[in-house]
Amino acid sequence: MFWRVIGATAAILTMFSFVPQIARSLRTRSVKDVSPVTLFQLSTGVFLWIIYGIYLKDPIIITANLVTLASLAVLLFLYFKYGRQACR
Repeated sequence: MFWRVIGATAAILTMFSFVPQIARSLRTRSVKDVSPVTLFQLSTGVFLWIIYGIYLKDPIIITANLVTLASLAVLLFLYFKYGRQACR
């Protein structure tokens, strides 16, 4: 039980780690402080964690990484949306 709580807590912290960056990007309409290399690298790692979670049949790993990947997808969308606006 203790380890499940540790895993769930880690999952919650990870799932919502990009919410502040998303909120800031939406508020400022700027992504100048966002690294695209980091976003792609982290997205790949999170995707691989999903595959690993499926292999282990671990719902905490799968869910946490699906939510994290979704938030990274939003941030990537904002990066391309606002990054192109800055070039105009």
